[in-house]
Amino acid sequence: MKTMLQKIWERHEVVPETADTPAVLYVDLHLVHEVTSPQAFSVLREQGMKVRRPDLTLATMDHSTPTRTEQVFGGAPIAIASAAQQIAQLEKNCAEFGVELLNLRSELRGIVHIIGPELGLSQPGKTVVCGDSHTSTHGAFGALAFGIGTTEVGHVLATQCLLQRRPKTFAINVSNRLAAGVSAKDLILAIIGEIGVSGGTGHVLEYRGEAVRALTMEERMTVCNMSIEAGARAGMIAPDDTTFDYLQSRPRAPKGTEWQRRVAEWRALPSDAGARFDREVTLDGERIEPMITYGTHPGMVTPISGHIPATRGDAVFDKALAYMGFQAGEPIRNQPINVVFIGSCTNGRLEDLRAAASLLRGQHIARGVQMLVVPGSQQIKKAAEAEGLDTIFRDAGAEWRESGCSMCIGMNGDNVASGQYSVSTSNRNFEGRQGPGARTLLASPLTAAASAIRGRVTDPRELLNG
Repeated sequence: MKTMLQKIWERHEVVPETADTPAVLYVDLHLVHEVTSPQAFSVLREQGMKVRRPDLTLATMDHSTPTRTEQVFGGAPIAIASAAQQIAQLEKNCAEFGVELLNLRSELRGIVHIIGPELGLSQPGKTVVCGDSHTSTHGAFGALAFGIGTTEVGHVLATQCLLQRRPKTFAINVSNRLAAGVSAKDLILAIIGEIGVSGGTGHVLEYRGEAVRALTMEERMTVCNMSIEAGARAGMIAPDDTTFDYLQSRPRAPKGTEWQRRVAEWRALPSDAGARFDREVTLDGERIEPMITYGTHPGMVTPISGHIPATRGDAVFDKALAYMGFQAGEPIRNQPINVVFIGSCTNGRLEDLRAAASLLRGQHIARGVQMLVVPGSQQIKKAAEAEGLDTIFRDAGAEWRESGCSMCIGMNGDNVASGQYSVSTSNRNFEGRQGPGARTLLASPLTAAASAIRGRVTDPRELLNG
């Protein structure tokens, strides 16, 4: 009896690992962006090497790209010199080495972990890597997907393989379905709160159970995206009809008889009944509430109805609360906020935008609150505009931008000012993540929209029920 990880690993093991050496693991899909690839391409150039499988490599621009339309399409210069340099260097590298690039003005461009699924490249049973920790997103399709470092990016470009040791397995079982107003983001924050930010270290998480099976593909991607925040190497969800229905119409998914053959293979991927996991934990999905973080890592999380816990003499905890300006014992609900960000590879998909718009329709964000809505790709932007979501956001007082990583990470001009509180649908709330001194509260798109309307941390169910 084998787990899904075992099945995929064994099919990709070129040379098995030994006590002294890692395995040589074959890579099916290598995604590249402008931040972690320049040094890797430089090494190839210095060694006189080529990209071994350019047909299995796809590059896009996302981390450093501006989101203001005038800088993307209007001819205005990119305001940050380092960002402009990274973008120009990726264009040069891809042209020189024959790698397909979705450049700044491409209608297919977007955040690297959104375009893979969107195009149908993220498929069950594949090994997927990228020089970005949130590559775990693609595990929602039943793929083994994980982030790699700059040196490893060069290794994959040159050989299409990696040296890896097989991780342990960790089953996350979630019984019953999520309640109304509770989202996939709340689910993964609750899981991280349960097992801790190092609870998954050395493991691949496999999410299972009724609550997980009931999720859409976009919701599954949100869950797998944040596996790394629990310290895991990757996160996975077994493929099923929900997976196949999502993939079938994608432009780069298999077609015709090849599609039928692949689906038959994919149906054999889920973990066998009785397969043993190295660790298991079970949560009741019905008991999960809307969640929000209060500290400086995703494990510092509480239901919105909860209170900030006591410090218990933990110096790191105390430092985090001091940075956030919070006191142990105070409620997080009704905490005043300054900024709301909806976007990122965690929650920048069409369903996320629809959820936020469902609360913002006919409403207006609170006075003094800045709200930024950034679609995860240009295709999502186009689809959202076709549904009129952009109009809902603008009428509510929010800014509607071009796609990119934006305010998830303070390196492209979309920053939160020092000392300000931001409710963010992104994946990390580290010190300075959204800009020097920025204070980040991670939450779902529903919670972010509700908080923008009230100008304070708000349980979205208060507005949904009203």
